[in-house]
Amino acid sequence: MSSKTRQASSADNQRKTTKTSGKNTGYTNSGVTQHRKGDGVVTAVQPPIIKTIKAPEPLKKTDKQKPVTNGNSSGARSKTTLMAQKPLTDHEKRKQISVRGISSLESVADINKAFNRHLHFTLVKDRNVATDRDYYFALAETVRDQLVGRWIRTQQWYYEKDPKRVYYLSLEFYMGRTLQNTMLNLGIQTSCDEAMYQLGLDIEELQELEEDAGLGNGGLGRLAACFLDSMATLGMAAYGYGIRYEYGIFNQKIRQGFQLEEADDWLRYGNPWEKARPEYMIPVHLYGRVENPNGWEKESEWKDTQVIFAMPYDTATPGYGNNTVNTLRLWSAKSPNSFNLDVFNTGDYIQAVCDRNLAENISRVLYPNDNFFEGKELRLKQEYFVVSATLHDIIRRFKSSTFGCRDPVRTSFKSFPEKVAIQLNDTHPSLAIPELMRILLDIEKLDWDTAWDIVYNTCAYTNHTILPEALERWPVSMLERMLPRHLQIIYLINGKHLETVGKLYPDNPEMVGRMSLIEEHGEKRVNMAHLCIVGSHVVNGVAAIHSQIIKDHTFHDFYELSQKLGQTDKFQNKTNGVTPRRWLLLCNPGLADLIADKLGEEWPKNLDQLQDLWKLHKDKNFIREVAKVKQENKLKLAAFIEKEWGVKVNPASMFDIQVKRIHEYKRQLMNALHIIVMYNRIKENPNADFVPRTIMIGGKAAPGYHSAKMIIKLITSIGNRVNNDPIIGDRLKVVFLENYRVSLAEKVIPAADLSEQISTAGTEASGTGNMKFMMNGALTIGTLDGANVEMAEELTKMAEKDKSKLENIFIFGMEVHEVSDLDKQGYNPRSFYEKSPELKKAIDQVASGYFCQNEPDIFKGLTEHLLHHDRFKLMADFDAFVKCQERVSEVFKNPDDWTSRCICNIAASGKFSSDRTIAQYAREIWGIEPQPDLKIPAPHEALKKEREPKQNLPSF
Repeated sequence: MSSKTRQASSADNQRKTTKTSGKNTGYTNSGVTQHRKGDGVVTAVQPPIIKTIKAPEPLKKTDKQKPVTNGNSSGARSKTTLMAQKPLTDHEKRKQISVRGISSLESVADINKAFNRHLHFTLVKDRNVATDRDYYFALAETVRDQLVGRWIRTQQWYYEKDPKRVYYLSLEFYMGRTLQNTMLNLGIQTSCDEAMYQLGLDIEELQELEEDAGLGNGGLGRLAACFLDSMATLGMAAYGYGIRYEYGIFNQKIRQGFQLEEADDWLRYGNPWEKARPEYMIPVHLYGRVENPNGWEKESEWKDTQVIFAMPYDTATPGYGNNTVNTLRLWSAKSPNSFNLDVFNTGDYIQAVCDRNLAENISRVLYPNDNFFEGKELRLKQEYFVVSATLHDIIRRFKSSTFGCRDPVRTSFKSFPEKVAIQLNDTHPSLAIPELMRILLDIEKLDWDTAWDIVYNTCAYTNHTILPEALERWPVSMLERMLPRHLQIIYLINGKHLETVGKLYPDNPEMVGRMSLIEEHGEKRVNMAHLCIVGSHVVNGVAAIHSQIIKDHTFHDFYELSQKLGQTDKFQNKTNGVTPRRWLLLCNPGLADLIADKLGEEWPKNLDQLQDLWKLHKDKNFIREVAKVKQENKLKLAAFIEKEWGVKVNPASMFDIQVKRIHEYKRQLMNALHIIVMYNRIKENPNADFVPRTIMIGGKAAPGYHSAKMIIKLITSIGNRVNNDPIIGDRLKVVFLENYRVSLAEKVIPAADLSEQISTAGTEASGTGNMKFMMNGALTIGTLDGANVEMAEELTKMAEKDKSKLENIFIFGMEVHEVSDLDKQGYNPRSFYEKSPELKKAIDQVASGYFCQNEPDIFKGLTEHLLHHDRFKLMADFDAFVKCQERVSEVFKNPDDWTSRCICNIAASGKFSSDRTIAQYAREIWGIEPQPDLKIPAPHEALKKEREPKQNLPSF
């Protein structure tokens, strides 16, 4: 954030004061407006208006007859000059069509003019009928104008330099809102803010009208979005590929305490940020039969297939302040243009249309289950649809890597792994491995060994979960029917893989069975994680502890095999990160300004600089400034909560927040039981000293996940009881944050005092919410699970430098090995229930219907499951959790001490930038050197070495 941004922030506050005190204070650049009255001109100071653009006057006849002077002051050229000049070819004339010829928005006046133009000419509205949403779209189009020139220039740069390109394949991209992030990364937020103010509009109100692009369930999709931001900021030629779901993650409504799901029709008003690319539409084949005249390993023919077209929609993803704008390409399913004529001609027109719609269902809706595998045929179609379209697109781009040319220039695939890196974000895009093999074997006519070397050295796989129920296993029968050629290729891959295993372990048939890609027990299934491991040159986990569990337990056999084969770098760790642009600079401008005052302007691109804040954690002035920013954020959130849900909360209370998908392993239920313990303590001793808390829990439960939905019902029921008890007052409040999403997270995270990261040790792969809270100055209570381990390590390292003894993170509960030992001993959850009076009382209250008296038996299933099954060891960790919460309350009693620890957390959060994560992927997996200092020439500047394009064609 520049000093101009900070000045604008204070100017903005002053403007808001002016707005409140008097409405008639708008102004134009000159401070006056002129209005014609008859033949005279009346000058008056008035609020600015959005002018209706006058139609241009018709060209006069004399104008038509004027000769072109081309700068010649005489106004006419002689016949001799005209005859001597060589006529321009069409190709030379087209050189005038250039992004360099389009001026950029250099001032507030330029932005106002562009806004006015888009309102009238793009949206076809004037100020008399325009709605706030129209104003949002006009602003979005204005900002997009600034984006597009850089976008085109970036693609030109890539085709000029021909770097190695990274392709990030993910079924989810949880992008959130685009407008503010784009203005921030382009450095035009202040100018746009001022421009809207001059037009009498509030930019924050316009930003709130944007729909979240909720094309993801949670952490996996949001991580992909952060990675796109970092890849652009690091100057890498990178592309995201996914599905353009018409309906994203469902909108959550809470009715009578229960979660109800509503379709997320995020495209109903249109999407100003995307560009359809029908010229790159790709046919995708399904079903059919295979002819193998020369055997499975040789060129084969896939016949009688059903064809669906994949239409690409591109969204620009800008880097921070470097003119790099990469592409997120999302595929939408389209039916072939032809109808089934037999049906059509019989008069059943409706059936013909419906058949087309069935094909387009592939991209209709995002599957809402994240950590639970559901083997539905539509999901398999989605997974194949995206990888097939993407791989054909990648190969097209690889072949035609000359600027502006679609004709193939590369005919050899020898250099493919040197120019292409494909990252599989979990097993969802795992079919990329057999699909790329199919293309190389059957279409490009390579031999098996050459094709396999290319696939293996191009693909890499990121594992995101070790929960068995989340690992994909597709029935062989389904694959045989839908993708018959791919099943043949998978069988071949498996046969060659097991041959290698058999040679290395001749006396261990059990290991051969365990490592097979085909699971034989019960219904035959293909283990997609095994396919990814065998077909990728690198496999990585997403936190140090998670990567170790993968090697020691989940995929131990494969790890051992890789060591025997000399593939010592095959299993790696890449701890997740989050983009500091969205998750600090954008969502917490007050804190960002404070940091910039102390560290300068470069920290958003080099988050390691935050460690210089550690020396300020005892500085009284800085402590006071940080506390002030936190309190302002809490006041804003408190006002939002009261407006949205009618719950009045105490801004001076501790904001204790747990926001993530609702799942038993994340243990929101343990948090709920702790609320009951605190409630009981206040009721039993109303006059005791109690640290006020506002507990906020947010997240969505998968529609078919009954236990998770009952946990939501329990939390809302506890909230109804607690919030309406006069004895409790404002000492304890419970708020369920309905419809938690990216835009709501941007409000919640900056206001948090305490972040709850309390999953059972060994179940959370990494987590990224924990990093966002830490970066914004919240303290964490959590287990040694996922990235919590590394957060604690970073804080310890920083503390050792100045011999600080502060407890900057509150750790409790069993570690991974203790959980494992407890399972081996035989875990009896009821014994912990009997030993803990407060836990016993809380569970008994839930079971008896104390918190839902009109349906007293509603939670009996939940408590019975807890007492007899408790897979995630809630009962075993509960007392330690309560004791740790007591330590938290003691520290919160001293505001300066608490804020000092908050500063320590901010200072230690530098490691958790997604820039660091992506730099590690680039160097250690993709073989690319990040270029954080690269600044691509702006659209109005020439490329340093510009080759002549063969044709003036799109370069995307």
